[in-house]
Amino acid sequence: MTAEPARPRPRAAKAPPGAAHAAAQPVLRIRTVKAADMPAVVALDATVTGLHKAAYWQRVYRRYGVNGQGQRHFLVAESDGRVCGFVIGEVRDWEFGAPPCGWLFAIDVMPSARQAGVGGRLLQELAQRFRREGVHTLRTMTAIGNSLIQSFFRSQGMRAGHLLPLEMDIGAEPAADAAAARKARR
Repeated sequence: MTAEPARPRPRAAKAPPGAAHAAAQPVLRIRTVKAADMPAVVALDATVTGLHKAAYWQRVYRRYGVNGQGQRHFLVAESDGRVCGFVIGEVRDWEFGAPPCGWLFAIDVMPSARQAGVGGRLLQELAQRFRREGVHTLRTMTAIGNSLIQSFFRSQGMRAGHLLPLEMDIGAEPAADAAAARKARR
């Protein structure tokens, strides 16, 4: 009787580098905001800005959440059943002579969820929705001293555009100017 040659035993497949870490990470889901998400959105914004603006966020929800169909988008990132980020944007047509483009006007991620790709995923999903609407450019503005958000946007491929934002203070008239204006009207 002849002995069969020994066959090498199949090796267990090695997990790719970081797979154990990825398996431990919760699944991130990007979806349209719901009314039930608003307390978490308000709390996230207050955590980051230090300002509690519930009335403002309810107006934003009515405009972009409830009525945010078509060209308006209010998306949240959810992990382990909790909102950990949001992004809001809309398509604007022919502003300053530019063809329709997507404008991102708010994005934020809980500090504890940063550096995990949440902001990038939110931005990608918003860009995808804009592309489905035929838009090829995404724009935003940042405060000149906000290097954190500027670094994030640059890491996502954004760069300075061709528009220059300008502003002027139109606050209340000084009392002397108001009195002179009233006299001039008489």
